[in-house]
Amino acid sequence: MTTTVEALADAIKESGTNVIVGHPGGESVEFMEAARQRDMRFILIKQEVAGAMLAATLGDLTGAPGVCLSTRGPGAANMVNGVAHAALDRSPLIAITDRYAAPEHAVGLRQRIDHLAMYAPLVKWGTTVEAGVARQQFARAMREATAPAPGPVQLDMPQSETTRAVGEPVAPPTTLPNTVTPAPDRAALKGVVDAIDAARKPVILAGLGVYWDDASAEMVALAEALGAPVLTTSKCKGAIPEDHTLRAGCIIGGLIERKLVSEADLIITIGLDAVELQPKPWPYTTPVISLANIPARDALVPAQMEVLGDLRTLLPALAELCRGGADWGETAAATFRDDVTAALDTPAHGLSPQRAMEVARAVLPRDTIATCDAGASRLLVVQKWQSYGPREFLTSNGLGSMGFAIPGALAARIVHPDRPVVAFTGDGGFMMALGELQTAAREDLPITVVVFDDSEIGLIRIKQEIKGIPRYGVGIGGINWESLAHGFGADAAVVETENALQDALAAAQHTSRTTVIVARIDGSGYVDQFNALREL
Repeated sequence: MTTTVEALADAIKESGTNVIVGHPGGESVEFMEAARQRDMRFILIKQEVAGAMLAATLGDLTGAPGVCLSTRGPGAANMVNGVAHAALDRSPLIAITDRYAAPEHAVGLRQRIDHLAMYAPLVKWGTTVEAGVARQQFARAMREATAPAPGPVQLDMPQSETTRAVGEPVAPPTTLPNTVTPAPDRAALKGVVDAIDAARKPVILAGLGVYWDDASAEMVALAEALGAPVLTTSKCKGAIPEDHTLRAGCIIGGLIERKLVSEADLIITIGLDAVELQPKPWPYTTPVISLANIPARDALVPAQMEVLGDLRTLLPALAELCRGGADWGETAAATFRDDVTAALDTPAHGLSPQRAMEVARAVLPRDTIATCDAGASRLLVVQKWQSYGPREFLTSNGLGSMGFAIPGALAARIVHPDRPVVAFTGDGGFMMALGELQTAAREDLPITVVVFDDSEIGLIRIKQEIKGIPRYGVGIGGINWESLAHGFGADAAVVETENALQDALAAAQHTSRTTVIVARIDGSGYVDQFNALREL
């Protein structure tokens, strides 16, 4: 006899996932035991939000759905923000919530929340597990979570179903589909090939769909064939190596990129998802061709042609068929990079955040995986940090949630145990995930955490200053960083100069412990930087 929780553990392993993250409740213990018997790893997280973010990032990095777990009621409610991250950042995630058995759920009030209704606006699909059809439910959950655009699925697990025997259909469903993608019809591509060939200054805007089809190399090859500069969304930093001569920079929805894009006579979007863009009207009149694996339904980007197909087969076909030969790409990309550098080169008293990032990139190894929190410092990290491969830069962009950097870094450490991992976070975002320093120590997942300490919620202070409102309600400060880090089993250093930061980062590369480096920065240049780069 196979029980429901055993079938669930089998489905998770079959999908390619061997890690479960969460903060369990009493109804979870049978499922956890089924996972233990299958040599799966369970990571006890201190906050359900962080657990869902960690699991979602595992999904990003592996392509298999991450799995997070919470108890009923307060645990399920607390996990919502992490599931929202998976929804808006397009991460494959299975969110499992405990639930009372049917009789207790029907009449009880304490800790009873309608989990399905609470999660419905955020998930691609949600269901209450029923043992008789559980195999089909689990197979659908894995397929829904991983199908483009990836996202979260919720399984509500009643206590009465955990140890019941699952139904045994004549032909058990496979967890993931076995799909075949045929080559593009070259005759059907004639219109788009003609349009690309007619362009003398094409520009490429690359987004998350490049990762869904594992098509980074194919995207770069098309850019090279066309001689087109490439702008990526912040989630796609590294999809084109950032020392490539055609790499311009990141789309941030600001004024600075409009000069480059407006000079183009054709915009080619590749896998661009509107959730990655600022919620404002499309500012360009230049013709747009969209290459993607799913149709756009938001109507935000006014594409004259949408070409749908698996990007790993579509992009090489276009690279072969198109004439190419534009000679503006390298110069245009270099000019954009210079413009960004000049915009960020604001004066500072002491250590500036932009110089801190330049020092970090110079010291840390080329193959370092970086995570980044939301906040004022994110603008500098996105523009100054350079990544050289796909999924080597991880952030919350669609949701833009604080508290992501540390759980994201722990996920990177799990998947890449032999590579350096650094988390860049502001002091506010760091405090939101503080408990996961203990997770890093207990689970032997050493990371380097760089905290930009400006003693305030800098992004809100910037908005107050721009609007002429006095600084109010944004102060932090007064934290004994060394004692705090040591209490969680981490090493710590507080630095105020470039040399001290350089030494601390170098030392962190030669320890097996988590290191917290607090950089006391002067954020007085933020307003000028934001005004130059981005509309607020």
